[in-house]
Amino acid sequence: MDEEKIIETGEGAKDGQTKCPKCGATDISLNTGTGKLRCNFCRFEFDPVGLDEMHRDVDDIEGEEMGSGAVDIDAEAEKMVTLKCTSCGAEVVINLEEASQARCHWCRNMLSINSKVPNGTVPDAVLPFKMKKEEARTLIDNFIGKRKFYADKTFRREFSTENIMGVYFPYMLVDMKGHASLSGEGEIKRGSYSRKVGKDQHETVYKVESFNIQRECDVLIDDLAVESSARRATGSNSDETNNIINAILPFDTENCVKYDSNYLKGFTSEKRDTNKADLQPVVDSQEKEAIKFALNDSVKEFDRGVRWDYFDVKKEGEKWLSAYLPVWLFSYVQNAGMPNQLTHYVAVNARTSETIGSVPVNKGRMLGVAFAIAFAVFIAAFLILGSGRDSNGMFIPFVAAFLAGGIFYGATFSKYRNTGARHHFETETKINLSNITGGQQSLRHFETTNVSMQNANNTKVFIEKLHTHGNE
Repeated sequence: MDEEKIIETGEGAKDGQTKCPKCGATDISLNTGTGKLRCNFCRFEFDPVGLDEMHRDVDDIEGEEMGSGAVDIDAEAEKMVTLKCTSCGAEVVINLEEASQARCHWCRNMLSINSKVPNGTVPDAVLPFKMKKEEARTLIDNFIGKRKFYADKTFRREFSTENIMGVYFPYMLVDMKGHASLSGEGEIKRGSYSRKVGKDQHETVYKVESFNIQRECDVLIDDLAVESSARRATGSNSDETNNIINAILPFDTENCVKYDSNYLKGFTSEKRDTNKADLQPVVDSQEKEAIKFALNDSVKEFDRGVRWDYFDVKKEGEKWLSAYLPVWLFSYVQNAGMPNQLTHYVAVNARTSETIGSVPVNKGRMLGVAFAIAFAVFIAAFLILGSGRDSNGMFIPFVAAFLAGGIFYGATFSKYRNTGARHHFETETKINLSNITGGQQSLRHFETTNVSMQNANNTKVFIEKLHTHGNE
């Protein structure tokens, strides 16, 4: 691709006072009910500034493009910025490590930093909160309420949504235009029959035809979102339960607006600490997986599966923007201060209402119920199969009991802890494939007892994780 082009997303952004278009007051904040900025003096609301150049059609991208808020982080960039108040002339210092706004100590006007500073603090775009705190509290209450029976006793006693926080988390939004080429092998079931393999045993044999297959297509990917906080992009830490900022994706990023620090008033934010080079392997992998899954409609005749052996994507254009996306966050520290301390999170996507999280479990109660279920299944299986059997006749009831108890425990633990929760980028990415071409050539006919193709990968997801600790 061509040399990287920087899109100056801070053009027209003014540091200092952002004034109400109606009365000129500088106390501006977000109305979470409408997603608009509101003057806290006259209550006038005004529409946000759109992304314009940043959000044009993916098909128009040429070469490598990057928003000025997504450029590489400069470790030497200024963290203390001095703004001059245009009302009284006072000079006010803002520590960008802590905030992007400050109030003038003389005239009490709000001063904001909106220009792009290369330290990861100021993104290109922001998706405003559009959910009030009370709505988020209700969603979290309902989420926890459905999981209280097997919840830890101390947690049930201490649980409260009073202190949930609104947080803007950092992501990179990536658009890509390119051409994909794939080749591999696919199998079609042509029939089956049953054959005897023992005195009372039979097995199914499948008649299979295998093919060499090829596919090519043009690709457009819109707003692939990846976490740009190294701590989150690598998954959960050992003392945390799940990666919730991944699991609550996707957001309606098409509604992002130009960054204005007034959107952050009343909320907290987490600074980006990774660069494009850190995230490129993750983005490349997710783009390929999204293409692979989108192509499944074109290979559905291969009902036993497809194994793609060659996969190449030639990129004609790729655009990167940094963005803050909104989350309501509840946290609870289990066994605080102890070696087995564990932090549980419940998060609400403040745009889509998607709620995901972890609840500390009462393992004693879960084990007790699992044992009761296992015992009941053992008795039922024993009675159904008949009594008076020797010790070998206990095998089936014992296995049934073990499986029933184990399935209950595993399913309940999964519901409460959600340790494997993630964003299904392979099917939820906004992708358009066009000009799909290709063919297939028969390779051989054979018989097998395998129900599906061995090593098929067209419906398996490879998840590439970030392999860096970021820029500390």
